Amino acid sequence: MIGSVEQLEEMLSRPSDEDLSALKALDGDLLILGAGGKMGPTLTMRAARAGKRTIAVSRWSDVAAKRRLEAAGVEVLTADLLDRKQLAALPDAPNVLFMSGRKFGSAADPSLTWAMNVYLPALIAERWSSSRIVAFSSGNVYPLRPIAEGGAREDTPMDPLGEYAQTGRGRERIFEYFARTHNVRTALLRLNYAIDLRYGVLLDIGAKVFERKMVDVSMGAVNIIWQGDANSVALRMFPFATSPATILNLTGPETISVRAIAHRFAEHFGVKPQFTGQEAPTALLNDASKCHRIFGYPSVTPDEMIEWVAKWIGMAGHTYNKPTGFQVRDGAF
Repeated sequence: MIGSVEQLEEMLSRPSDEDLSALKALDGDLLILGAGGKMGPTLTMRAARAGKRTIAVSRWSDVAAKRRLEAAGVEVLTADLLDRKQLAALPDAPNVLFMSGRKFGSAADPSLTWAMNVYLPALIAERWSSSRIVAFSSGNVYPLRPIAEGGAREDTPMDPLGEYAQTGRGRERIFEYFARTHNVRTALLRLNYAIDLRYGVLLDIGAKVFERKMVDVSMGAVNIIWQGDANSVALRMFPFATSPATILNLTGPETISVRAIAHRFAEHFGVKPQFTGQEAPTALLNDASKCHRIFGYPSVTPDEMIEWVAKWIGMAGHTYNKPTGFQVRDGAF
C-alpha cells in the first residue's frame, strides 16, 4: 500500500526499464513547459531520475513542488509563458514537453482559456520550431460516444462539446498548422483520465461513497490510467513527433462503469452506495488500443487503483481538492 505523499511521488516518478532506455536514446536536453500542475512534478522527476538533463518551467504557485524538483536535480525556471519576453529568455532544447493548459474556470473567463489553450501553443510552436514537441491534449475533443460501441479512435472526427473542449480542438489545430507549414515535429496526446491518489475520477467517486453522498451516474462509464503509466508514455513519445503531427489517445484499455466503481468502493468501506441520475447511453470514451500496441498495456490495473485510492481516503491522505468534473455532460467547466 501507499502510505504517504513521499511514497506516492516516489512511485509515480520511478522510471521503468522502458523509460530508461528511451531517455538514454533521446538526444539532447528535455524542457518541460507547465511543469507545476497536478501531473507535471512527478513526470519531471521521472525524467530526471532516468538521467536526462531536465529543465522545468512554471509560474510555481505550488512552491513545495518547485523545491521537490530542485531536490531531485531538476533545473527549475520561473516564467509566465504568455509573456513573449519571458518566453524568449527560456533556453533552447531539442525536446519540449508542453503541459500548460486551462480547464476549470473556463465558463467564468473563456478568454483566458482561449489564450492558454490556443494562443499559447502558437507561441510555443514558433519559439521551439526546431525542436521535437510532445503536447498534452484532451479526450474532450471527441463527441460523446455510444457506450456499447466503445471509445473514440484517433480517426474519429472531433466534435467538442462546450467552450473548454473547443479550445482543445483549437490547440490541436494550431500545433497541426505549425507541423504542416513549418515542419515542427509534433505529437499530441489525447489524455483521459489520469489517476493519482490526490485527484482523479476514482477519488471523486470514492470520496462520495465514503461520505455517504450521492454518486452521479449520468456519465455512466469512464476510461482511466495510472498517472505513472501516462508519465511513461509521454516521455517515450518523442520519437513519434513528426510532421504532419502524430495523434495518440492515452488512457487505459478498460471501459469501466461508474456505478460498478462506486460499488467496489462501497465494499472497501463497508457501506451502501447512493446514486443520483440515470446512465445515459453515451459517454466520453477513448479507444487507446493504438497506444497499447506501441507502448504495451499499463502496469497498474483498475482494481489496484481502486484499492489504493480507497486506502488513501480511509487514512485521510492529502488531496488537491480539485474534482475532475467527469460527470459534466454539457461541456461547461
